[in-house]
Amino acid sequence: MTIKMKTGKLKQIMETACARGIVIPAFNIPYLPMAEAVCDGLKETNAFGMLEVARPDVEKFGAESFAAVAAEYRKWADPDIVSLHLDHIPVIDEDHLPVDWRSLIQEGISAGYHSVMIDGSRLSLKENIRVTAEVVRMAHPAGVLVEAELGAVLGHETGPIPPYEEIFEKKIGFTKPEEAARFVKETGVDLLSVSCGSIHGAISGLAKDQAKIQAKIDIQHLKKLREATGVPLVLHGGSGIQKAYVLEAVKNGITKINIGTEIRQAYEQALAKTNNDVKSGQAAVTEKVKELVLKEYGIQNSASIIAK
Repeated sequence: MTIKMKTGKLKQIMETACARGIVIPAFNIPYLPMAEAVCDGLKETNAFGMLEVARPDVEKFGAESFAAVAAEYRKWADPDIVSLHLDHIPVIDEDHLPVDWRSLIQEGISAGYHSVMIDGSRLSLKENIRVTAEVVRMAHPAGVLVEAELGAVLGHETGPIPPYEEIFEKKIGFTKPEEAARFVKETGVDLLSVSCGSIHGAISGLAKDQAKIQAKIDIQHLKKLREATGVPLVLHGGSGIQKAYVLEAVKNGITKINIGTEIRQAYEQALAKTNNDVKSGQAAVTEKVKELVLKEYGIQNSASIIAK
């Protein structure tokens, strides 16, 4: 059973946010104490947002388990302004190995997540459609929304990649509008993560090999995706994108933005400076969330607009 928030309400929130050009920030929680801090930041600004956890947060950091993050959500979140999302369950992982995605998706559904993401972007279009449609059949009867990915949001986990300007100019890995239209129609997916210029990890993994990159978004390409799909779109690799592009993207269909690197680094840096004082780490995360809500996205009080 999902935790307090019903699918119909979350779907309505996403659609209202999309129609009104209000972004919903989704904060990855690689360390459990960050959940309370994110909830505090959203509550203090009355901004609607998401807590989310991905497989690497559990396997490589300190999120422990999907159930543990769900327990933190129940403890700290106001369900009127925060929802719980299971992020990036891949069908094929970054090492090109198969993942038991059915079990992981079911684990999230059973733990009470309001939405789940299946990432079949390494599959053919036909296989991605087949897998995503199966996840929709698993999730919707349980009252859970489904996000999927089409196109390749490149990053450090994908290995060596071309120079960023080449990626952008040649639209390498960009989601194709005609494929996106077919994908949404045949899967019944609720949210679609698209590729139109962003890179995972705030460009951090690329900085070793390239000059500092200012990621941007191809707004004209995004407009075509919005017209082709008719569903709220998702931007992964949201950390590090130039503010002007983010704000313009939100006006043109981007409804959910994933944020991981910025708040994780705020937490880790605060711990490093204070001999691992968790309270200091939490305070740093709360301030970073408030900064993003107030200064980057301008969505203070958005909960009163899209979630009432």
